[in-house]
Amino acid sequence: MAEHQEWRDWRRSRLLASGSGPLIYIGLWELEQGATQVGSDPALPIVFPASDSPRLAGTLRRSGQDVRFEPAPGARVRRSDDSPVIATLLLKSDRADSVTDLALGSLRFRVHGEPGTDRLWLRAWDEDHPARQTFTMPDEFPLDTNWRVAARFRPYREPRLFRVQDILLGTQEYRAPGELTFRVTGREYRLVPFADSTAKDYFIMLRDSTASTATYQAGRYLRVPFPDSTGWTVIDFNRAYNPPCVFTFYSTCALPPQENRLSLAITAGEKRLH
Repeated sequence: MAEHQEWRDWRRSRLLASGSGPLIYIGLWELEQGATQVGSDPALPIVFPASDSPRLAGTLRRSGQDVRFEPAPGARVRRSDDSPVIATLLLKSDRADSVTDLALGSLRFRVHGEPGTDRLWLRAWDEDHPARQTFTMPDEFPLDTNWRVAARFRPYREPRLFRVQDILLGTQEYRAPGELTFRVTGREYRLVPFADSTAKDYFIMLRDSTASTATYQAGRYLRVPFPDSTGWTVIDFNRAYNPPCVFTFYSTCALPPQENRLSLAITAGEKRLH
């Protein structure tokens, strides 16, 4: 119980974290090729809050997968180390090893990307978002150790690439090294886990039959440890969690592939918001 509560506390902190916490997002705009101006002027294609931004904060210039930011004179845009941006700056997206975050007042923004797609977005969040004081975690099913199940990893001959739909009607690409098989009430089930070369665990997008009644209709996410030397791991469905699109309109959530849509009621983990 204590370990699970620690995980829940960690989960809450991640929902409110700078850059990755969906509860403090305030905007998401797809970036087209060419120039896009940003600022608080309502006529601009990307509009920031007037409390933080001048009417013109600068111009984003996308060329291929590169995005550069040109600050407007006097805009007082800062980097994450609080140094001023006084010249054109190449922005590293959050798919890179070191993302470039920019700031205007309590507003922060960065370039966002997803795996296997050439789409890019500008994502903005508010460091002073009131959710940091008011948010309470969604309800969950009662903790049940029966939903901690042993799973056998069965590798594919070669990793497979899956193109899955996302919440914005596009697709994203994920690498699957194999399948996880497990048994519930005597019946065998399979899930496809995803992991790239830098992953520290498996990422699973799944949908079960509770989605029609108690859990988020589009499905839930789950992290699973890599298997041990014998090929076994443990899937803890008590840690199935809601994707970011449950908490914000400004998300790019990938949806479970058909292979991970189970005819099974997993009465564990987070429930949908009401």
